[in-house]
Amino acid sequence: MSRRRPSRRVPGLRMSRRRLRLRLPGLRLLRRRLRQARWWLLDYLYAWIGQTRAFLSRARPADFRSGHKAPIVIIPGVYESWQFMRPLIQTLHGHGHPVHVVAALGRNRRSLADAAATVAAYLERENLTGVIIVAHSKGGLIGKQLMTTEDPDHRVSAMTAISAPFAGSRYARYWVVPSIRAFAPANVALHDLGLDHRVNDRIVSIYGVFDPHIPEGSELVGARNIRLHVGGHFRILGDPATVRAVLDTVTDATAPFTRITGPGTVRRVPDSRSR
Repeated sequence: MSRRRPSRRVPGLRMSRRRLRLRLPGLRLLRRRLRQARWWLLDYLYAWIGQTRAFLSRARPADFRSGHKAPIVIIPGVYESWQFMRPLIQTLHGHGHPVHVVAALGRNRRSLADAAATVAAYLERENLTGVIIVAHSKGGLIGKQLMTTEDPDHRVSAMTAISAPFAGSRYARYWVVPSIRAFAPANVALHDLGLDHRVNDRIVSIYGVFDPHIPEGSELVGARNIRLHVGGHFRILGDPATVRAVLDTVTDATAPFTRITGPGTVRRVPDSRSR
């Protein structure tokens, strides 16, 4: 008869494993918070570098207006000049698109209605048709306002918006500055724009897994939504995955029947590198 081997269990090991299982959710939460804090810091660093680069830029709007493909109109976010998006502008121009910027927007502090009317006047003055809007943050709201109320001649065919606060941001209500407070979900103009779904199927919304300024996210009902594994509100502009997504959606906008991901779906782009 074989003898049963003595137990090798270490006293207290079972209890330690149980305590570890209880602590795992807290550890995961801590890890997520640390990752978000890192993204937050990198986001502001990118914004500072981008604003400095924009201030020092000698680029002119006329530098990017040549090209044989569909015209693109850039609409930046609040407190952003068009130069803030210059790296993306250069990429789009390098792929054959004439890229137009609306210098009259300045640092984009005016209301959605006024800004949309300004862009509409530019489109009419330049006689642009088949336009694809590429916008960041508030620029996405301006683009949708334009497509909804200021484009009777249907000059705009589509829009790709990056980190646009389509549902507003709960943080905006704590700001005194009107140009920021206008992003509060209770804002009448923003609320009414959100209820209007007529042009949503012509919009692509690109956003990251974490946006420190828009906790509500940028998913838009009825639009084509693309979520990238990157964190940040500004930093996403310079991420290679964002650049590829913008180029793909701009190409799709000129040939809408070749889309793989249809309206109203969320396409998640997997993480290809450490961010």
